[in-house]
Amino acid sequence: MTGSEKMLARKADGIGWVTFNNPERHNAVSMEMWEALERIMADFTADPEVRVVVLTGAGGRAFVSGADISKFESERSGEAAVAAYQAQTARAYDSVSDCPKPTIAMIQGHCIGGGTALAVCCDMRICGETASFGVPAAKLGLGYPLHGLRKLVDLVGPSFAKEIFFTAKKWSSEDARVMGLVNRVVPNDQLEAFVTDYAKTIAGNAPLTVGSAKFIIGQALKNRGEADEATCDAMVKACFASEDYVEGRRAFMEKRPPQFKGR
Repeated sequence: MTGSEKMLARKADGIGWVTFNNPERHNAVSMEMWEALERIMADFTADPEVRVVVLTGAGGRAFVSGADISKFESERSGEAAVAAYQAQTARAYDSVSDCPKPTIAMIQGHCIGGGTALAVCCDMRICGETASFGVPAAKLGLGYPLHGLRKLVDLVGPSFAKEIFFTAKKWSSEDARVMGLVNRVVPNDQLEAFVTDYAKTIAGNAPLTVGSAKFIIGQALKNRGEADEATCDAMVKACFASEDYVEGRRAFMEKRPPQFKGR
């Protein structure tokens, strides 16, 4: 499914796991890895058994450390190559941010440049206590498009977004928590167990409710008059008309865990 040994994918207990598997380069991402991510996310999005997606990095030293600079000469050296690379990375980022299912970035170690951009595309970010974050674009002469910067501004606000980009410095997990860049900071040795339990909790909830909440919250970020209110209303009505709504009420009355089917 991945088409690249540097990208791993597996499914278990309603969770789709995506692992960036380039630990010798701190999980720096090449063009083939961005292409593989797009394929993996398409598969997870289409699979009704996958209810939540977790993205992480192999090796324990990094989530994703950004683009693989060793590939710049072959992948980003000319105007056409830069345009092709940017188009592919945009599709890969969109495959995560546009996924209708909840997405979680499980972050241990370095989360730099494109890694931070990828984490921001996820719905939630949970990191180990020694994780570090940064966008060194100003030290490399790179430009970031409006689409990507808007996600960061929506998350941390304009002042912190400027601080992150203007300084190009690394930030600690506590800095990231204060900024609102991450949802939770947990001890390194508890990170995987914590995220797995978190993801299982989400996967056990009603998929139509969770999916509608994700979509409607996204619409709530838009200016008044730009939100797709008709689709929001339709998704809410679909929840109340679903078999899962019946199951949820019955499970509550019978004092048992509900068994939701997403319909």
